[in-house]
Amino acid sequence: MRPGFLWGASTSAYQVEGAWDADGKGLSVQDARTEFPEGTTDFRVASDHYHRYAEDVALFAELGLKAYRFSIAWTRIVPDGDGEPNPAGIDFYHRLIDELLAHGIEPIVTMYHFDLPQALQEKGGWGSRATVDAFVRYAGLLFREYGSKVRYWLTINEQNMMILHGTALGLVPAGSANPQRELYQHNHHMLVAQARAMALCHELLPTARIGPAPNIACVYPASSAPEDVVAAADFAAIRNWLYLDVAVHGRYNPTAWAYLAEHGLTPQFAEGDQAALAAARPDFIAFNYYASHTVAAPSDDGDDIGHTGDQQIAVGESGVYRGTKNPHLKTNAFGWEVDPVGFRTTFREIYDRYRLPLMVTENGLGAFDALEDGDVVHDQYRIEYFSDHIREMQHAAADGVDIIGYCPWSAVDLVSTHQGVSKRYGFVYVDRDEFDLRELRRIRKDSFHWYQQVIARNGVLAP
Repeated sequence: MRPGFLWGASTSAYQVEGAWDADGKGLSVQDARTEFPEGTTDFRVASDHYHRYAEDVALFAELGLKAYRFSIAWTRIVPDGDGEPNPAGIDFYHRLIDELLAHGIEPIVTMYHFDLPQALQEKGGWGSRATVDAFVRYAGLLFREYGSKVRYWLTINEQNMMILHGTALGLVPAGSANPQRELYQHNHHMLVAQARAMALCHELLPTARIGPAPNIACVYPASSAPEDVVAAADFAAIRNWLYLDVAVHGRYNPTAWAYLAEHGLTPQFAEGDQAALAAARPDFIAFNYYASHTVAAPSDDGDDIGHTGDQQIAVGESGVYRGTKNPHLKTNAFGWEVDPVGFRTTFREIYDRYRLPLMVTENGLGAFDALEDGDVVHDQYRIEYFSDHIREMQHAAADGVDIIGYCPWSAVDLVSTHQGVSKRYGFVYVDRDEFDLRELRRIRKDSFHWYQQVIARNGVLAP
């Protein structure tokens, strides 16, 4: 890869930090959750990164990471989301960032990753214009505190997944009269908040770089039938381009807007919204990729809506598209289709539309890893997954795509949003199960040693 390529890894605050109520931290919507899939834990301890960050950063340095993409917990910085800052929370991220820089690791900061302050949620969450203003104030606080140390900023993680799966991810409270319409108004407010934060970053930190971080995946038609091709284009517009067209160009994608209008879902614009959207100028695009999607034309009976809350599986939208299996792809233990070539295609599609540098901020394989005698974890399946995807990323770079970094999910094991601790992604095994914390020891997996060599060779894969 290019000189200075940012070989990294990623986590998010609520999934890795723990210390949910330590040192003045306020409740987030993740802390306030009371229902979890049967047999899975909450996020209160997670991997205890809050207390073990120095040990973890030392492991990241041993791994050879050039960058670490992490999120800041809004409620550590501003416990109620919109009031007085919390000095202890601010100090924690100073210490984390300083530790990273001392080891030569570039911090890449996500400002918001699924963990809205509960106090704001109780006042309407992203349905309220006040949350937009609160986010911009929070962003300004981050820029002023950490701007001299942090060069790369990400605004909102997987905003499109929060909207497309809003009920599963808890964005809209149960019992809403028209949850879809509310979600797209929430989405508009997030887009405005993101735009204003990007403009503020450029004002306060002229040498920094900032961009959005949605989940983007190429969409295949189930066949060459023209109706399937149209369905795939429609889903791509609704899933991908609605979010990036606004982020980059300041305007809604026309196909997505037509869909919103047809279904009575168009958001209300307030005075100044359009100007704010148009004034935002991202410096790069970050994106998360796990799986491609395959869709067909909607069925005649309109029964196209699936019942999974998994954001990596295309389910369907009545009258628009129908999610289907791709017979050419294998699936993992969680039903996700594995498509390295789709990774290359996704790079090309994004770069062709926007001509901005690209950074991968999530890509990885969740699995039921086993800790064996001798403190070893043999995860050859993860090595094969990453080998295939890195190879296709290199093909995309050879195709002319400007790629600046690769930060797979995840640096260490953490608590999965849907499958708890048992679904592991990390290069480092954290020795705990769903309800037994054990000693939370850190253990290097086989993939740790493999990725260490990949980074040392700047992406050259062993034959």
